[in-house]
Amino acid sequence: MKALTSSLQYFVVQKARLSNKEAVQAIVAGKVLVNGQKGQLQQVLQPLDEVLLDGQVLKEPQTFIYLAYYKPRGVESTLNSAIENNLAQALNLHMRVFPVGRLDKESEGLMLLTNDGALYNRISHAQNHQEKEYVVTVDKPLTPEALAQLATGVVIMGQQTRPAQVQALGEKTFSIVLTQGLNRQIRRMCYKLGYAVERLVRVRMVRLRVGELKPGEWRELPLTEVQELL
Repeated sequence: MKALTSSLQYFVVQKARLSNKEAVQAIVAGKVLVNGQKGQLQQVLQPLDEVLLDGQVLKEPQTFIYLAYYKPRGVESTLNSAIENNLAQALNLHMRVFPVGRLDKESEGLMLLTNDGALYNRISHAQNHQEKEYVVTVDKPLTPEALAQLATGVVIMGQQTRPAQVQALGEKTFSIVLTQGLNRQIRRMCYKLGYAVERLVRVRMVRLRVGELKPGEWRELPLTEVQELL
């Protein structure tokens, strides 16, 4: 989802089907406006820019969408229509958005959906160490030793997990804040320590919380929440 950029001159040549010479003449003459201002030949266009040529719209500003969604258990974190119970079926939206981070089929909770490539990349890339918080219920009482091990790190898939913030919430329930996203990480960590996960809910991504959303519900994020994510 990398945002595509191009110079104004190249864009006008391609979009208005002009020759290079005609595009240069139009831009230099001030016939091409970017966000209401005279455009520059090598000006790099951004997704939010509007471009007019002689008053005609060549490019509308891209509208970014940001949704907080409570993925129910049983829904696959994919838009692939060939896979049963996919996100596109569950959401039934008339817009193209992409999930930021995945939750396995048996897990539930907060997902961020957007068509903003910059935000998608910023949160998705593991090296950014973005926090994700989960509430986990296991099949038997937790020991202090197990909680300490979850916090310091567990060797799974040949590597030790990063230190995590862990807090007991009940006899068999705990919260954990991760800064990495290994495949089925929490389930593998618990299994390694002799526990089976009975319920796994993601309640926070960076500063975005699931709040009062119920399984299957979604809401559009206001600008203030988007800015906090960035």
